[in-house]
Amino acid sequence: MDTPVTPPASENPLTIFSSADELAPLPKLELPEHGTRSEVAYQLVRDDAMLDGNARQNLATFVSTYMDEHADRLYSETFDKNIVDKDEYRRTAEIEQRCWKMIANLWHVPDVAKAIGTSTVGSSEAAMLAGLALKKRWAAARKAKGQSADAPNIVMSSAVQVCWEKFCVYWDVEARFVPIDDAHPTLTGDQLDAVVDENTIGVVAIMGVTYTGAYEPVKEISAALDLIQAARGLDVPVHVDGASGGMIAPFLNRDLEWDFRVDRVVSINTSGHKYGLVYPGLGWVVWRDVDLVPPELIFRVSYLGGDIPTLTLNFSRPGAQVLLQYYQFLHLGFSGYERVQRATMDVAQFLAQEIDSMDEFTLFNTQLDIPVFAWQRTDAGGAWTLADVSDRLRMTGWLVPSYPLPDNLSDRLVQRIVVRNGLGRDLADDLMEDLRSAVRALDSGAAGRSDGGDGKRGFTH
Repeated sequence: MDTPVTPPASENPLTIFSSADELAPLPKLELPEHGTRSEVAYQLVRDDAMLDGNARQNLATFVSTYMDEHADRLYSETFDKNIVDKDEYRRTAEIEQRCWKMIANLWHVPDVAKAIGTSTVGSSEAAMLAGLALKKRWAAARKAKGQSADAPNIVMSSAVQVCWEKFCVYWDVEARFVPIDDAHPTLTGDQLDAVVDENTIGVVAIMGVTYTGAYEPVKEISAALDLIQAARGLDVPVHVDGASGGMIAPFLNRDLEWDFRVDRVVSINTSGHKYGLVYPGLGWVVWRDVDLVPPELIFRVSYLGGDIPTLTLNFSRPGAQVLLQYYQFLHLGFSGYERVQRATMDVAQFLAQEIDSMDEFTLFNTQLDIPVFAWQRTDAGGAWTLADVSDRLRMTGWLVPSYPLPDNLSDRLVQRIVVRNGLGRDLADDLMEDLRSAVRALDSGAAGRSDGGDGKRGFTH
């Protein structure tokens, strides 16, 4: 009879936590002198990651935290693809082209054969590429007339995502912020005449303001710029930041004219990894016409095996997310996206109604454009603040941010929820139970101010 074979210690998971590698403190700021067994290294990293929050309870982020098991399998099988190496991964490059053209048609581009688009790491990179195209086209037009191109500016709401502030700093463009207020919670057309001039490279209109989820009226903004052109001869283009709403409006607001149906809109960006329903690391940008992208923004390289054009700020980056986007397009189709986005919106509306029914809270925006809404404390001078609510909810795993609004409303503290695919009605009920419990605890004095007094927290989108 054969003698039973005892597996080596490395194959027995029960021994990992009693191994010398686990018991000895590991350096945190320097490379270890010697390596460790793969299963121990895996366990150490997994234990660190375990201390992160539960991604699906993170109601601060717009970024997708759920995909189905087939997407997970596809992701694990394609994570080695480098999207920039279009000679090696030709079919992935072809799928990238299919995806942006599907999106362009979704946004009613007049002629997809004349359009141009690309995938990016996220909507921030996509926005910056669009901003660069605006700046360089404006500068070329000025120089062709013998005029100075030294002082470009771009007009946008003070509620823009931080990527636009970065764009202005990184590429020396003056940011002309139009402050939001109670009368103008978003950028509107009647605010433009005072801020637009011959140095304005474009106006950014947001489909889904980060702070509140509201749509800015793209058609109204464009009409105001038409009047400015008629009166002052200034032809100012519009870029639409559709990071969130760009993948909501086509399915839930079909008749709303915000995209390439508006003639003044030259480019649109969106996040594949937000309501495009893909894991983090994917954005898209589309221009109405290839002539709107200055040729100097397109670089050609030959050292990856072929003559490869690239239109991105990054170089090497994963191609798997592009394949995941294509998977979602094939799997869901238009009707599937519509169904998913409607279900997500229904959960958001349920939560908004429930929170608004609580005496302690008042909705900041009663009209939901995307599955995002904000609320404020009904009694701003009460014994506790929204920051205290955030801390109490964190005890049960929920991440619900509280933050001041932008300039002109910076004295207003709000709390916000982003509802994403993966937050169903049952989880929403659990959230409401935890929120009511948090309020009861605060009312009973179980916790005091968490922030030192004014209740204001920073907000980094």
